[in-house]
Amino acid sequence: MLGAIAGDIIGSVYEKRNIKRKDFSPLFHPQARITDDTVCIVAVADSLVQEVPPALSLQKWCRKYEHVGGWGQRFALWFMDDEPRAYGSWGNGGAMRVSPAALLARDFDEAVNLAALVTSVTHDHPEGMRGAQAVAVAIWRALQDEPAHLIRAELSTRYGYDLSPTVDEIRPSYRHSEAAQHSVPQALICALEASSYEDAIRNAISIGGDSDTIAAIAGSVAEARFGLPAAIAEQAWNFLDQDMRAVLTRLYLAHAAIGPTSLRLPQNCNPHDNVGAMSVRIVN
Repeated sequence: MLGAIAGDIIGSVYEKRNIKRKDFSPLFHPQARITDDTVCIVAVADSLVQEVPPALSLQKWCRKYEHVGGWGQRFALWFMDDEPRAYGSWGNGGAMRVSPAALLARDFDEAVNLAALVTSVTHDHPEGMRGAQAVAVAIWRALQDEPAHLIRAELSTRYGYDLSPTVDEIRPSYRHSEAAQHSVPQALICALEASSYEDAIRNAISIGGDSDTIAAIAGSVAEARFGLPAAIAEQAWNFLDQDMRAVLTRLYLAHAAIGPTSLRLPQNCNPHDNVGAMSVRIVN
């Protein structure tokens, strides 16, 4: 999802230098860039659209964009291994990359199952799986116009997350953690408390921690809730290479074919040129 990728790009400069405030400017810092998170999101999207095994797609894309850097050591060893096996990760990487699974799900059960499919190849620890499935459920429910308070209640009941703190309560003491159980709930709160897509991203950056990944997770849920503003979509699109644009174009077209309520790229968005992208919430 372009909303997750935009969150990754915006958060890329703040992971190592947290700012703990919402009023940073500009939204896209001059040093912003795609990170390993964007590469993994595109890889999952390509896997599902092309019906390629997730491990093969992740290895292909991560090897191609190895120069992006930022890879966790165990994940880097995994994607370079000729016989990769899940390594019991409880990190937030599964939750960060899961959004395409929610976009292509035709019902609730499929959202959960696709999330498990694309996550279990690496993050097969219960916490890693729980985080990814919780994010997929939040996105899928938001696409059905489920109100935020009901999504919050369902995630708390189904996955045991404490989603009662506010962003303002989280911010002062929150510290960097790549553990799913210590970052996914916070990212979900940032998205579910927000009043707009941009507000969700500013919430995510403001709490500090693993900023690019938290913003990617929050951005994926916020896009499903609010859509993605044209100006933000265009800026994020312009960071992407043509091969990434082509994958996202196919993803949104496949998603749009599923049902009347969808997120879409406009028809004039050409993955082979520099035209900006716009993701629009269509509700019939």
